[in-house]
Amino acid sequence: MMNVLIVFAHPESESLNGSLKELAVDVLNDEGHQVQVSDLYTMNWKAVLDKDDFPERMNKELFNPIAEQLNAVEKDNIPLDIKREMDKVLWSDVIIFQFPIWWSNFPAILKGWIDRVFYNGFAFNVGEMKLYNEGLLKGKKGMLSFTTGASRELYTDKGPHGDIEVLVKYFNHLLFEFVGMDALPYFAIFGPGEMSEEERENELDRFEEIIRNLP
Repeated sequence: MMNVLIVFAHPESESLNGSLKELAVDVLNDEGHQVQVSDLYTMNWKAVLDKDDFPERMNKELFNPIAEQLNAVEKDNIPLDIKREMDKVLWSDVIIFQFPIWWSNFPAILKGWIDRVFYNGFAFNVGEMKLYNEGLLKGKKGMLSFTTGASRELYTDKGPHGDIEVLVKYFNHLLFEFVGMDALPYFAIFGPGEMSEEERENELDRFEEIIRNLP
């Protein structure tokens, strides 16, 4: 049995991303796993890391987020919304990010979740060089599951958006692998707006098979 955290970052629950999230929850429950979902838009997640995250700052003259994060961990003075997400991360064996690609990146709200939850002193430790193979979330797995507005052809090495594999490698290496996690193969649906209903259903079936066989 696994504990799986799904971090869902789409403003419309009835979207294809919403369907993928619900399908993952149903399949994982059916397989006997435990699931938690962080629905960032429904939660009204605060996306901006700023001074307000540190009410008892170590240095009130100069704001250094990395230093303040470590101080907050050491003093056990982490804001409640962040602490709740950290507890989910610690509980999880696998974290799935479910999101649409916007401007060749995560939606801002998801990037803000990463900025505010993957603390120095929690997910990694710069001073002690606990990064990559020594990252503090070592042993956990991460998976990217996303949709794109553009077709697959536009995300090739000859396409205008560039090779999607380069983008995914960047995400996996500087997110999951940076904090010691193992990056699972990604799942993507390219250009669903151009697909027939049958093609979309086939993609959902493909996703279901992947979720049923998570390592």
